[in-house]
Amino acid sequence: MQLVLEKRAERSGTIALVSPLIAVGLTIVTMVILFAILGKNPLLALHAYFIAPLTDGYSLQEIAVKATPLVMIAIGLSLCYLANAWNIGAEGQFLIGAVAGSWIAVRTQGTDAGAWVLPAMLVLAAAAGALYALIPAICKVKFGASEILTSLMLVYVADLFLDYLVRGPWRDPHGFNFPTTAEFDPVATVPLLIEGGRLHLGSIIVLLVVAAAAILLGRTIKGFEIRVVGAAPRAARFGGFKADRLIILTFAISGALAGLAGIIEVAGPIGHLQPGISPGYGFTAIIVAFLGRLNPLGILVAGLFLALTFIGGEQAQIAMKIPLDVTKVFQGILLFYVLACDSLILYRFKLVFPNRQVARGAG
Repeated sequence: MQLVLEKRAERSGTIALVSPLIAVGLTIVTMVILFAILGKNPLLALHAYFIAPLTDGYSLQEIAVKATPLVMIAIGLSLCYLANAWNIGAEGQFLIGAVAGSWIAVRTQGTDAGAWVLPAMLVLAAAAGALYALIPAICKVKFGASEILTSLMLVYVADLFLDYLVRGPWRDPHGFNFPTTAEFDPVATVPLLIEGGRLHLGSIIVLLVVAAAAILLGRTIKGFEIRVVGAAPRAARFGGFKADRLIILTFAISGALAGLAGIIEVAGPIGHLQPGISPGYGFTAIIVAFLGRLNPLGILVAGLFLALTFIGGEQAQIAMKIPLDVTKVFQGILLFYVLACDSLILYRFKLVFPNRQVARGAG
């Protein structure tokens, strides 16, 4: 007797709906086992991760702050993935956007520049992110290079470039030799929504991005084209859709949103440019995109859930001395289960009895 995967005649709509819930459930079960191995009370640990952050107003604000870059990046990635274009380098585009937008803040530091500074930073960051994302896209279209490898390698280029700037020409001369720029002027920072908290205008911007993506995918020809090219490339060719152009477009949008998320993070919660501005938002956003079923509203919910794990992980570290890296383990396990459960949309388990098959063949 063998247990094999058999291709379904058609994709299972039911499994497609419940797959994220199954993945989350399996991840929690796995984490319970991991907490027990670490010698921690699993129930207390789960409470610290998923319940405690929801009972405090400041933590709720922090969840929204963490979810802002995750959702914004994941929306862009979802467009790529729906078009069957695999942008894995959103982390690099996030960093390049942060660097490009910060250039204006650094250049206008202490010059009493006007209200044009922040909008210019946002535009330049989005443009830089888009241009950086076009590198792997053009390499894919023109030379057939793997966009997975090229976009991923460019992450390290962006990271090292940012590190060079804050340790060299952009380092604050009054910063006690720390690798950071000077604090941005008020005109170069994202306005706060709640006095005394960290919730900022970026949370409103990301809701507008979610709404725009939902309209694009659900009510426009271009959204239909994205879906058809990704789901049925041959039908798309017969329909006159150009896959190469769509790769360029989706990568550009994805890079622009990642770059925008980068400068919002720097000009918002952080207030200056420094190494380590991202705890891995670009990579975690991949999990958010798939957990949200590549749907804008689903991505919003998934982004809030993953943001909850960030804040919960910090609280668990303080309250129970659980290593913060456990949060990354949680996210990695979640991605594994999401992809594993997604395979059941197109395949199903089946018991095979080889002896019976041989007997039938002999007969």
